[in-house]
This record gives sequence, structure tokens and C-alpha cells, in this order.
Amino acid sequence: MSKTILSTKILKPHQQELILNSGLGYVAYDGITINFIPIVLDFNTDFFIITSKNSAKVLVNYVNTHLEKEKGQNIPVCCVGDKTADYLKSHGFTIAEQANFGTELAERIQQHYKAASFTFLSGNLRHNAIPTALQENNIQYKEVTCYITNLAPKKFERSFDGVLFFSPSGVQSFTRANTLKETEAFCIGRTTAAEARKYTEKIIIATKPTIENVIVQAIKTLNYA
Repeated sequence: MSKTILSTKILKPHQQELILNSGLGYVAYDGITINFIPIVLDFNTDFFIITSKNSAKVLVNYVNTHLEKEKGQNIPVCCVGDKTADYLKSHGFTIAEQANFGTELAERIQQHYKAASFTFLSGNLRHNAIPTALQENNIQYKEVTCYITNLAPKKFERSFDGVLFFSPSGVQSFTRANTLKETEAFCIGRTTAAEARKYTEKIIIATKPTIENVIVQAIKTLNYA
């Protein structure tokens, strides 16, 4: 009997094919929903901090419709994730710092940018690593909440061989209605893994914070277990 993966995010067709072509079964649902909220940004800042694709979309949309678009676009960005960086660069932004995880970005900022000012675009459930680092080092920053993450729990009347998690809130949503028990938890990053560790010790973290890498880790683990 083939093993089955549950994804806590509905994947794109090419991502689904990675799983199905490996011989694993695939089930998916959206464990969270996102609501974007109106914001006002002050362009009198040295850097933007972006830690998710959602906040990157907000920044791009805001700047593109602003009367001072060029001024906003000329503010460099410190960001988390290759794909987020690529998205921002494709819309004309310059990437000053790029890290795989929020904790890494926080370390770089406190080491190299203590005299700078920052505007941090975040979601309501963001991790504390970056704000804590900025506060502890007396670095000037303003945080703007630009989207709301809502949990959308769903009860499954079966178990899975692996569950793919892409955010701490995805873990929270799944565990509100289900248990991990002996299921492998495949996590996109450290903060997601830290949340999953509250419910299981069977955790594998992606070597790069991308959806594709989470899938690859699951395929490698479950097909050779």
C-alpha cells in the first residue's frame, strides 16, 4: 500500500506532480486563509524588512500605486527566502540582505545595520525574532501589520505518513483538529519546526525554505523509510 502525504496548503500542479510521480499519495487543504488589510507606509526609512511572500505582495502593490513610486522602489529590502527575493527583484526592488530564516536575517541586521532605520511589514502572527533583535540593539524600526492570518482547521478521519507544514500557523491549524502521533512532520523552516515540536519529535526541516524542498524531503524520507 502506497504512503500518503497531507499538505496543509493546496499545491500548484507542478508541485503536486512531484509527489504523484514519486509514487506517493497526495491529499491537501488550505489550513490557513489570508486577509490583506489597508496600510500606509512612510518612505522615510533606510530599509524595508520582508519575511514572507504575502508581505512582499503588499509592498509591491502599495509602491506601484503610490505617487512616489520611484522613491519607494529605491528603498532596499532585507528579506527572507530566495523566492521572495526573486519576486521583489522582478518588480524593481534591490535586495540588501537575503537569508533563509528570520533568525539569520535578524543576526545580520544587528551586526551590520545598527545605525539604520527599518520598516518591517508583517502578518499578525509573525515570529518575534526580528522585532526582539531590533529592540535589544536599539535599532530604529516601525512595524506595519499588512495581513491577517486566520486558522481554518479541518478534521481528518484517517492518518497520514507525512504532513507538509509551511508556517507555524499551519501547524496550529492542523493540530487544533488532529494529532500528529507517529506522523512525520516536514517543515519549511525553523520557526515552523519549533511549533511542530510541541506535538511530535518526528520532524524534518527543509534544507532551503521553499515548498519544493519540503516536498523533496518528504519524498526522500518516505520512499526510503
